[in-house]
Amino acid sequence: MKRILICLIALAGFTGSALRAQDVTGTWQGTLHAGKDLRLVLKISKDDARLKAVMYSIDQGAQPFNASSVRLDGSEFKFSVDLIGGSFDGKLSADGSSIVGSWTQGPSPLPLTLVRATTETAWEIPPPPAPPKMMAADANPAFDVATIKPSNSTGASLQQLTIINRNFTVRNGSLGDLVGFAYDVQMRQIVGGPDWMNTDRYDIDAVPDVEGAPNPAQLRTMIRKLLVDRFQLKFHHDQRELSAYVLTVGKNGQKLTPTQLKGPLPGLGFRPAPGGLMLNVANGTMADLTGFLQNLVLDKPVVDHTGLSDRFDFHVTFTPDDSQFNGHPPKLPPPTDTTETAPSLFEALQQQLGLKLTAEKTPVDVLVIDHVEKHSEN
Repeated sequence: MKRILICLIALAGFTGSALRAQDVTGTWQGTLHAGKDLRLVLKISKDDARLKAVMYSIDQGAQPFNASSVRLDGSEFKFSVDLIGGSFDGKLSADGSSIVGSWTQGPSPLPLTLVRATTETAWEIPPPPAPPKMMAADANPAFDVATIKPSNSTGASLQQLTIINRNFTVRNGSLGDLVGFAYDVQMRQIVGGPDWMNTDRYDIDAVPDVEGAPNPAQLRTMIRKLLVDRFQLKFHHDQRELSAYVLTVGKNGQKLTPTQLKGPLPGLGFRPAPGGLMLNVANGTMADLTGFLQNLVLDKPVVDHTGLSDRFDFHVTFTPDDSQFNGHPPKLPPPTDTTETAPSLFEALQQQLGLKLTAEKTPVDVLVIDHVEKHSEN
């Protein structure tokens, strides 16, 4: 009887230890070696028995990122942050003190070990940076200073068009790219212009003449004024029936995550990912997505018929084909034996986001170029 009692006590002790090992709530931290060391902090909690987490990269401003998903299955622990297109996959140690795994935010996973932090060992999380001061909503800005230079890049497509606080930057952009962005049209909707509109490429650096960061409408206003002032652009509108892509919500509903960011500006960009190319969207609307797709990826206008007006954070991984990116899709890392090739853009949108992209003829607005000149000197 005594032997049985001892066995029961030992079993209870083992079970309690195992249960404690499965409790991942609390603060975890680890250093990611990604060219430079980046300290990451992960705070895990429970909400009605469901795990949730917030991640901080404390060497990059300490902006809090809510995890899109958190899962513990036995000792296998995973979480993802759709806002930045990142995910972690690791294994919880038997004593529950560490999680050894890898962080993926690009084509190659990077090793990352998270250790459970205590009050004494926890890294201090600095306050997040203050949001940028915005321009007055009724401001009608122009660029105070704009430098336009021929691009030295050998690329055949736009590489960068960004506004960070007050600094507007274009890298390897054509006049067609600028017109397309300024008026939210695809290249096929710009007719009658000279060939050099799409072949001559520029690097542009500019600063507004009004204090504060512009909203999207104000940014387009400044680019439109630049086109008139430096390229003498004149055009008129027309309506034509063109082959276009129409974006709708799939029959099973959309799978988008409401944004966790504040502010009027979206962030959209590409990065290599395992098996394909990842399009990452932060604080974006469906209009932002269709505009981005028609200006950079697809060879036809893209019309938004989703009926969705909110802002979302999401990413989609796909394999581009030769008809996309103006016939020059980005070069991707060769697939490995363990990497599955990502689906096409059309399949990926439906599978990963619940959105459907179909081709059909529809009336669209076109810009007919009446006059344009090569840019004036700085």
